[in-house]
Amino acid sequence: MGKEDLLGRIIVNPEVMVGKPTIRGLRITVDQILKALAGGVTVEELLKDYPELEKEDIQAALMYASELVNEEQVFAVQ
Repeated sequence: MGKEDLLGRIIVNPEVMVGKPTIRGLRITVDQILKALAGGVTVEELLKDYPELEKEDIQAALMYASELVNEEQVFAVQ
């Protein structure tokens, strides 16, 4: 699955979760997925805890975060 296909799974809708980026419009935010992974939850555990999720959804959350970081501008402080 390509980058555009993965990013297409991320939906921003002001009527769902107050406009936070969600997975396929579900009430599961990218933020929830990233925090769970950072906290040590495995992909397998996430898929078990959220049966509506697919492995590609987790990859999409990671790709979305990567794209945001890639666009970030860092300025040297002197």
